[in-house]
Amino acid sequence: MDVSFMQIALKVVGGLGIFLLGMKHMSEGLQAVSGDRLRTIISAATNNRIMGVLMGLLVTMLVQSSSVTTVMVVGFVNSAIMNLMQAIGVILGANIGTTITGWILVLNIGKWGLPILGIAAFFFLFSKNERIRYIGMTIMGIGMVFYGLELMKNGFKPLRSHEEFNAWFHAFQATSYLGIIKCALVGMVLTMIVQSSSATLGITIGLAAMGVIEFRTAAALVMGENIGTTITALLASIGTTTNAKRAAYAHFFFNVLGTAWFIALFPFAIKGLSALVAWKTGFNPLDISIDNMDEKEFGLIITSGIALTHTTFNVANVIIFLPFVGLLAKFVTWLAPEKEVKEAAHLTFLDVRMLDTPSLGIVQSQGQLNFMGESVEGMMAKLRVCLESEKLDPEIQRKLFHREEILDNVQKEIFIFLSKLVSGQVPQEITKKAQKQMRIADEYESLSDYAANVLKGIKKLEEMELPLDGPAREKLLALNDRIGKYIERVNKHVKDGSTADLLSWATAEGAAITAQMKEFRRQHLERLQNEEVSPFFSLAFTDILNYYRRMKDHALNIAEVVVGEK
Repeated sequence: MDVSFMQIALKVVGGLGIFLLGMKHMSEGLQAVSGDRLRTIISAATNNRIMGVLMGLLVTMLVQSSSVTTVMVVGFVNSAIMNLMQAIGVILGANIGTTITGWILVLNIGKWGLPILGIAAFFFLFSKNERIRYIGMTIMGIGMVFYGLELMKNGFKPLRSHEEFNAWFHAFQATSYLGIIKCALVGMVLTMIVQSSSATLGITIGLAAMGVIEFRTAAALVMGENIGTTITALLASIGTTTNAKRAAYAHFFFNVLGTAWFIALFPFAIKGLSALVAWKTGFNPLDISIDNMDEKEFGLIITSGIALTHTTFNVANVIIFLPFVGLLAKFVTWLAPEKEVKEAAHLTFLDVRMLDTPSLGIVQSQGQLNFMGESVEGMMAKLRVCLESEKLDPEIQRKLFHREEILDNVQKEIFIFLSKLVSGQVPQEITKKAQKQMRIADEYESLSDYAANVLKGIKKLEEMELPLDGPAREKLLALNDRIGKYIERVNKHVKDGSTADLLSWATAEGAAITAQMKEFRRQHLERLQNEEVSPFFSLAFTDILNYYRRMKDHALNIAEVVVGEK
């Protein structure tokens, strides 16, 4: 390889690395600063198409990546948090939101990228105020984006006068329909390789701003990049539910069809957009050359033209396809039909696709806690059936013990997921919520263990041929009902996060349940003294009473965690 090409490659790769790292820091900083806003936006998901588009637009502007947004959507659909219609609306909005990157680059402050990076780094590294730290991180990311782009531009600069490169790239000029399609394919393949449309957009702008490629060629490359970015969602849909695959397919077909009609109208569209840039700046990007004007001014005009083309292309696509979202949903449903064998229900809402967005990942883990709480309520209902029956139903036993095993696994998954979630640059607020969720998951797992222990106690009595008599059955049913309602109310506070009067009520009701359990035990000991029950029966019965008391204790612990006492 020629030495000059090696030097160019090293500069471009270095600049691209800094550019991508800047995008990552900017994304993480914006997410941290936005706090609950990102979760509020996601929770506003509705079947209203326009609301879905706006939600996708806002989320993508905050995470600074349409790939991250679409992968999140696949994750949410896979977890049944979002349906297909909602997902398609968000994907449409994400395509508009990703165009913000181009307009950030229009600011043309490349020479200030390094000073911005340096100054912001001091705030990020040394500020004790968390909000200021993350604002510094966001600005540092912006500085890295501009500095990386400047390095790429300088790296591409020698290619302008390289005859061999120009001769090779001449085959990819967007001056004919065949040339437009070739350019779009190059943009698509490049984006599929790096899996970041922002990265390929940065490369495209770097090449065009240095006059290495023409404005038309850059615009055609950008269109292909819109198809290439769909590969990330398609890869993310592997191994997911049918609905999640449909969401990924919808993203792919939306971008492919949108690119197809834009290519058909490309010669007319590019002239119209160039005229708009000329009206605003006084220079037509189709006519200017870097050889007869200031390099910075040329770069600004070309970058503006690329950003305008990117935005117009995506906005026009959304406007055209928005009325046909229902048809697109029907098409991908036909393309990916339900499997003949019913898909296994997912035991967890957790999805590794959420690790790049901690503020949304914490929403998924909350959904998992809700699942655990509902499962414990279901176990209490099954226990009641077991207590009412003269003979235990083997199927109910199997289901209850199986649910206890599921919650053991789910608790482990929550711990692993949340540990990974808080391992990077995560706001303290998210870290605290993750710690609370870990504690609550542990308490739910303990609740399921004691529910299983109650059933084991009942089963033990049946095996010893010492069935529950009337007084014992009534006492256990009363305790089961009261503790079941106690758990239900605590679960309600876990779901909605409300803390009003929770601790005072939970403490008072918990003390009342303990007093009731002690009274039942006293009454039972009297029966033992009167020889109404056998010692073996008494031992098993008091164990069951203690299991119920421990269940109350763990439910009270959950209430204390919700309030923030533990």
